[in-house]
Parts: sequence; structure tokens; C-alpha cells
Amino acid sequence: MIPLTKPRAVVLASGGLDSTVTAAIAQRDGNELYFLTIDYGQRHVVEVQRAKRIAEAMGITNHLVCAIDLRAIGGSALTADQPVPKDRSGEQRSTGIPVTYVPGRNLIFLSLAAAHAEAVSATSIYFGANVLDYSGYPDCRPAFIRAFEAAVKEGTRAGVEGRALQVKAPLLTRSKAEIIREGIALKVPFELTHSCYDPVGELACGRCDSCLIRREGFAKAGVVDPTAYAVT
Repeated sequence: MIPLTKPRAVVLASGGLDSTVTAAIAQRDGNELYFLTIDYGQRHVVEVQRAKRIAEAMGITNHLVCAIDLRAIGGSALTADQPVPKDRSGEQRSTGIPVTYVPGRNLIFLSLAAAHAEAVSATSIYFGANVLDYSGYPDCRPAFIRAFEAAVKEGTRAGVEGRALQVKAPLLTRSKAEIIREGIALKVPFELTHSCYDPVGELACGRCDSCLIRREGFAKAGVVDPTAYAVT
């Protein structure tokens, strides 16, 4: 009998908490994982090195790091010389689209992931989008994901030949505490993950939106956050 092969999945692996839990879910689902990490000129480029360490810790042998220059476009505190917001309240974080939104980032990332998936015959993309903690980001919403799937179906060879590509966002409606609890159950190496938008050397700043959301999530989950912060 010919042994069954695992379905292949491309995981957008940023080196962050959400993408790493998403990768663990994809692995649990029985997929052969292909990590895709994008070095886009981000202020917090340390996450690329973290993604490499996470891939090694999870036994991922297929890991592509793709470099693009979104600093040439700018328009975000993550890709231009704009200050990253600090010490914002939960109400402030949930109002409007923050300056840390990178124009077209997830559209570009998912397009690269779709191309990679087609090249390696993967049937799905796993994407760590979340609408609860990042409600201000328009490219983390269900409508965007479904529209992207439709575009891929119409605009790729795989789609035209009837091999539709699924975009899976298993964390889409979960709170950060729920995501952390799921990660604990899946033995995610949280100590390797990086969430900070504006690190201070090797330390997370502890004050940007992403740091605050992470810290609040670990506190609500009742789990010690292994991250070293510049501000405790």
C-alpha cells in the first residue's frame, strides 16, 4: 500500500505569539508545514530571527524567508520614521485604524503565501489574524479573508483547475487569553516569540499596543509571560 502523504500548508510565520500558536494548530491538524516569513523592512526586524528559532524548535524543515521593501512605500510607524504609540488604553486601542497599520501588508503577505502554496502544492494557508485584539486593522477581518480566497480562486492556475486554496485563520475570534491557553496546551515555545513593535535592544518596550495586549493576555490567562520587558 502506498503511504498517505500529509496535506501541505503554508504558515505565515512572523515570529509572533499569534502566528506561532496558529502554526501549532496547523501542525496538530496533521499538515506538513511550510513556514513563510516576510522581512519587509519592519522596525521590529528581530521577529525574523525569532521565526527562524521557532521553526527549529518546532521541527520545521521547510522555511522560506522572503525579503521585500515596504519601507519604500512607508505610511506606517512600522516602516517609516513615525513614533510608535505608547501607553494607550484599551478604549484608545479599539478606536480607529492605528498608525502601526502597514498599507496593504496582509494583502501582500497572503499573495506571497498563495504563490508559495501553489509552487509547493499546498492546499491551505494558515494566517494568525485576530479581529478582537486588532479590531482597527481592516486586513484582519473575515470579509477580507473570504474576498482574498475568491480572488485566488479566480487568479491562479490551481484555482482555475479546481484546486481551491483555503485561508485558515483559527484565532480570528479568540481573545488573547484564549490564544495563550491554546498555546500552552499545544506546548508552544512562547519564550521564543516576539510581539513588540518598538524593541529596546534585546528587550520588548512593554508600552506599545502589541506589548500591552500581550501582557494583558498572559495576566488574564493566569500564565507567566516569559518576555523580558524594558518597562516592567
